[in-house]
Amino acid sequence: MPDYKYSTLAVHAGQYPDPQTGAVNVPVYLTSTFELTGIGTSKGWDYSRGGNPTRDRLEESLAALEGGRSAHVYGSGMAAISALFGSLKAGDHLICSHNVYGGTTRLLNLVIVNYGIEVEYVDLADLNALAAALKPNTKLVHVETPTNPLMQLTDIAAVCELAHKVGAQVSVDNTFLSPALQSPLALGADIVMHSTTKFLNGHSDGLGGVLVATTPEQADQFHLMQKAQGGILSPFECFLVLRGIKTLPLRMKQHEENGRAVAEFLATHAKVKKIFYPGLKSHPQYELAVRQQKGFGSMMAIELGSREAVELFLKSIKLFLNAESLGGVESLASNSATTTHASLSEERRLEIGITPGLVRLSVGIEDKDDLIADLAQALEAV
Repeated sequence: MPDYKYSTLAVHAGQYPDPQTGAVNVPVYLTSTFELTGIGTSKGWDYSRGGNPTRDRLEESLAALEGGRSAHVYGSGMAAISALFGSLKAGDHLICSHNVYGGTTRLLNLVIVNYGIEVEYVDLADLNALAAALKPNTKLVHVETPTNPLMQLTDIAAVCELAHKVGAQVSVDNTFLSPALQSPLALGADIVMHSTTKFLNGHSDGLGGVLVATTPEQADQFHLMQKAQGGILSPFECFLVLRGIKTLPLRMKQHEENGRAVAEFLATHAKVKKIFYPGLKSHPQYELAVRQQKGFGSMMAIELGSREAVELFLKSIKLFLNAESLGGVESLASNSATTTHASLSEERRLEIGITPGLVRLSVGIEDKDDLIADLAQALEAV
């Protein structure tokens, strides 16, 4: 598309009127197969696992939003990251952020290592540690920034500079900020990954994932994984993400405004032992956030000191819902030790800072004063 501004791309990239009917919304092609035009010829589609017109439109939209060559959607965020790691071969070395989402760790520790791939966790906020870990056989450095749930940032441009020197690619999980607030490819990354379930969809009503490629080789590999593994996104869920993307810039503005207000309130509350939110000037990586991101988002975590305190807090919230996931219009709160990182051993959780008293907050788009009042009354119960 022409060099439109971001809000225009969100509404129009991949979402032009249907050429056949003029429908302004992308049609949902609920078909498993397509009539062929001859022996080995088609109108562009033959079987929906390999491609579907609704999916094509979503992939066109996501590629434009991230500034990539192509996008490839999958049935969940984990299906997308499985396709990413599935591009590696036995003997390859993979470096991953040391405190990533627990599902990513579970996939690496219980599945990927069985393929003969060497997995190493590194604190990617420490560039010296990364430089020491890189090897001639390092093929991929996978970055989660901000990390889930401790909101640790990684300097994407600096990591890319180091990784590219040894011929390694850099992938960035951009789920927590969305393409509205962070553009990893513009900072030198080679691949971007999202759970589209979160901010891109924005309404907590469908699972999905995406890999955004920058080279023809990546595009071919990620498309092969769609066809060969079959973990594709259904046409209807593609439609749901397309619908969500249209309001992504507006929603992220409200998420951002609410996130800042909630974080400022929690930062001074006596019951909150610690808050993890890079939008606060007290955060050690605040300057990196200002330089690297286009906003601070609405994800944060707070330390309440004990599991008992968390239980009281989660029983007392009313507007915030005690639920996993994030990025929807509604506000959510969850205890990471028993949800997103439950698959890790207690020793490993404590090692990376996931304590029993940690609560992750996904701040929605409700009225910020109502959200603050809800948190205030819940903290009084602690």
